[in-house]
Amino acid sequence: MIPHSLTLTISGLLSLFLLLGYLGAPLWLWTVYGAMLCGVVNPPIAVWILLGVTALILNIPWLRQKLVTGWIVKAIQAMQVLPNISETERAAIEAGNVWVEGEFFTGKPDLQRILNEPYPQTSPELQAFLDGPVEKVCQMATDWEIYQRKDLPTAVWDYLRQERFFGMMIPQEYGGLGFSNLAYSSVMVKLASRSFTHVATVGVTNSLGPAKLLLRYGTPEQKQYYLPRLAKGEEIPCFALTEPNAGSDAASLISHGDVFRGEDGKLYLRLNWRKRYITLGAIATLLGLAFRLRDPDNLLGKGKEPGITCVLVPTQTPGVVINQRHDPMGVPFYNSPTEGHNVILPVEQIIGGVEQAGQGWKMLMQALAAGRGISFPATCTGVAKLVARVAGAHSVIRRQFGLSIGRFEGIEEPLARIAGLTYVIDAARLYTCGAVDNGQQPAVVSAIAKYQTTELARQIINDGMDILAGSGICRGPRNLLANIYTATPISITVEGANILTRTLMIFGQGAIRCHPWVYDEIQALSRGDGVGFDRVFWSHMGTMIRNGFRTKLLSLTRGRLARSPVTGVTAPYYRKLAWVSAIFAFLTDLAMLSLGGALKRQEKLSGRFADVLSWLYLGSATLRRFEAEGRQPEDLPLVHWAMQYAFVQMQQALEGIVSNLEIPVLGGWLQGSMLTWWRLNPIGTMPSDRLGSQVAQSLQQPGQVRDRLTQGIYLPTDPQQALGRIEHAFALAHQAEPILQKIKAASRSGQLPSSKPDQLLELAYQSGVISEAEVTLICEAEFARNDAIQVDAFNFEEYQSGGNAHPESLSELVRV
Repeated sequence: MIPHSLTLTISGLLSLFLLLGYLGAPLWLWTVYGAMLCGVVNPPIAVWILLGVTALILNIPWLRQKLVTGWIVKAIQAMQVLPNISETERAAIEAGNVWVEGEFFTGKPDLQRILNEPYPQTSPELQAFLDGPVEKVCQMATDWEIYQRKDLPTAVWDYLRQERFFGMMIPQEYGGLGFSNLAYSSVMVKLASRSFTHVATVGVTNSLGPAKLLLRYGTPEQKQYYLPRLAKGEEIPCFALTEPNAGSDAASLISHGDVFRGEDGKLYLRLNWRKRYITLGAIATLLGLAFRLRDPDNLLGKGKEPGITCVLVPTQTPGVVINQRHDPMGVPFYNSPTEGHNVILPVEQIIGGVEQAGQGWKMLMQALAAGRGISFPATCTGVAKLVARVAGAHSVIRRQFGLSIGRFEGIEEPLARIAGLTYVIDAARLYTCGAVDNGQQPAVVSAIAKYQTTELARQIINDGMDILAGSGICRGPRNLLANIYTATPISITVEGANILTRTLMIFGQGAIRCHPWVYDEIQALSRGDGVGFDRVFWSHMGTMIRNGFRTKLLSLTRGRLARSPVTGVTAPYYRKLAWVSAIFAFLTDLAMLSLGGALKRQEKLSGRFADVLSWLYLGSATLRRFEAEGRQPEDLPLVHWAMQYAFVQMQQALEGIVSNLEIPVLGGWLQGSMLTWWRLNPIGTMPSDRLGSQVAQSLQQPGQVRDRLTQGIYLPTDPQQALGRIEHAFALAHQAEPILQKIKAASRSGQLPSSKPDQLLELAYQSGVISEAEVTLICEAEFARNDAIQVDAFNFEEYQSGGNAHPESLSELVRV
């Protein structure tokens, strides 16, 4: 038998082993532990010598560098473990900075930091602008009217100019509104809930375009001249980047410009381009152009091929062609091709002047990084909130088999997704706005925000269309969803198609940029810095070992070993975030070490890693929102649904990674025991039917939860407006419901004789069960309900001419 004291000693050493691994103990502490272990086991002297020599080599940096790290460097270079990075990739990777997304690559995220990040609040000045000018813009034209005209009305264009909508992000010193990113986002939310044409028109002038590039890189002279004109709408801008053979791979553009000296002795550019998909291009007066600059005689002193450059082109310049339009899904915003044939401009038109020649790719990457994270989440939030409002009300007023359709579980399921995902999208929007307004430029988070909000909005719109069914597919002034349904692919494809955003940007760039050690390792190798590489490489190995321990122990305890920054019902979600982060970081290191530079070509794996990282961020944003908004108890069903859904997405992505990660030796273990264990001990399971029902009901009941979930959109009170009509019917339906329940109760108790349903109302009134006022309310509610469920119909002439529609007959109204 093993003595009891020895059993305790072994147990203690094992516990210490696990503790050191979980905490990520430094190398010297592991050396001490090894000595303690040898003291207990008392191995032969040869083992002592071997361990001592190993410890000496690994703990003395200069000795380790010569005897170990040098050979590792040669092996890494021979096997191409670390990817080669081109200059264009380097510019993309270095665009912006690393924010909270970097925490998840550590495997030990600082959850308190994530919770303490700023969360923006609407100021009185912003609210006044939303209630004033933005409200008026929404009142001036319906989405259907804009579609019929195939353009915004002239009065709307004039008002947008007058109220500086095109200069929201331009500082007040240049005549703009000087809005924060939150303010701009809030305006876009409300405009998106009215018409996609609004956001496409206003968005490009404030997002990627000349104004943004001028503010950051322009010369003082360029700023003084152009920014006031852009703010007032005297100049309509566009930015020409995409080409037939350079879409998401914008660095492949072939549009070019040559430097030459004119007869007057000054330097000029001769530009030739062919671009497409340019929003506002057909009506622009100022075109921002990305092109490849060539300088055969090195007149600028930057070599013969300075590289991608951005220039300001007045569109009245001879050789500029902007006389065509695309037709993007029938959405009537201006989107067009543009060409330039031997367009001559002075070199001073380069954004930032000659000093910025060849710096265009860096400019674009930095501008795109911020723009993706603000404009798209705002647009998708406005759309999601509109769908939530419409689908929830429709589920109450539309009846089948004598019941509101919202009572059917088949309707509750998509309603729950609409509500839960709307909460997530808005949380991501606000959290990201807070970061950017606080000076962050999180390129990877911006890619996550763009990809996930557009994809989730697509799911929400699809669910809304399913619920509205026939009412959703018949276009006309009453239909609030058909136009945004057809517009959805536009957001999916622009500023980097979602497929490539997911597979290449979020993880492909994120794994290098956000990893605590990898980019430093790559840079050290490229510099030939053996000392620097030694330092970061061994820190990397220590982190990986620690994450291996954390993965195992957090899995065994279902995250309970992790510390939560809050107490209460949401605390387990924070612990699960730490658990998933450890798995994500550990698998990231395994994949990078085993696949090396080939990992970025394995886009299916990269896409699944991107999904895990995305939902780690969305989950964090959801929890941050709940805390920032005062932990509203009524919102807990939304939070529970959103977080449970998030962890299921992470679970599915992780299973996909492990199933397809082919690693010698370890691959079999991962796909065997680890995968089996996860399926027996899942990170997440789908929300229960009961929880889904609670969430679905939040959209079908008037009150704070529904209002808070959909706040910030355009809500007309006029029942002649499409949304006003359905909201009016929704409100009356709820007011009439207690009266109808009173009649049903009287019928069941025998107080009212058995009769046909259409006779009960009159009998209830005659029997004194309900009053005359209550009869009137029920009639008003039924009339409003019948009116709200009608769909638009056209006669042949109206349909051919695109004229006004009229509703179906309202002859079948309630009869008392």
